[in-house]
Amino acid sequence: MNQESLPGASTALTMGIISVVGALVCCGPFAAIFSIIGLNNAKKARLANEESPGQYTGIESANTGRILSYVGLALSVIMLIFLILYFGVIMAMVASGEWQDEW
Repeated sequence: MNQESLPGASTALTMGIISVVGALVCCGPFAAIFSIIGLNNAKKARLANEESPGQYTGIESANTGRILSYVGLALSVIMLIFLILYFGVIMAMVASGEWQDEW
């Protein structure tokens, strides 16, 4: 029997990797978009595999992409919290006048 590649599995893996790297390197909260896309593709791949088991290969890529997407989403949320705290502290310093005392 000739098996096909699971549709959406490689996309889920790619989006999971981009979300983790994006959250750690540059984009922070914007990496959540890639996480959501990766989770959506992993779900579609899992459902296609459950519909006709044995027809497709690559369920491991879909599972890995799902896990990486969850990790990327968690990192994005953590980065968002740090960003809110960072700018909150700056705004509090400006509002209280402590910002001008440093200069």
